[in-house]
Amino acid sequence: MNETQEERKMRIMTRAYGPMEIDEAQVFDFPQGIFGFEEHVRFALIDAHQKPFYWLQSLVDPQIAFILINPRIFRDSYDHGVGLTDLEDIQVQSWDDVLTFAIVTIPAENGPMTANLQGPVFLCKRSRMGKQAISPREEFRTKHNILEEMAEKAEREGRT
Repeated sequence: MNETQEERKMRIMTRAYGPMEIDEAQVFDFPQGIFGFEEHVRFALIDAHQKPFYWLQSLVDPQIAFILINPRIFRDSYDHGVGLTDLEDIQVQSWDDVLTFAIVTIPAENGPMTANLQGPVFLCKRSRMGKQAISPREEFRTKHNILEEMAEKAEREGRT
């Protein structure tokens, strides 16, 4: 490994996997934090061992991490309604710059795994910045049953 590659790597502590090495390109700054966690302004995007999920790991506190999913995996037509102008503060210039995720909740006790479609998380690939926004669409809630929606999607596509 050459010096340039070594400089691009960093070691972090994660909630899910303990200590791990990541590439600096996986780090995103959230100037406003995540709702309820505003003091956490640096996160790493990490592939989860179980697809199609990701971890958004705080670099401020290893105990703070969010499970993410691309909402279009279970809802093809997901249109959050957030405009490009709402994302100017993270230097988004076009939708090609953006990765869109929903925060996933997995209940400790029996209950459905849900995704927050009302508060999507946006990551700008170009600026390495992120933001959580509120969808102006009234049909979205903070708890959408992922498995139920995936089953409905499969049924619509004739894959039951």
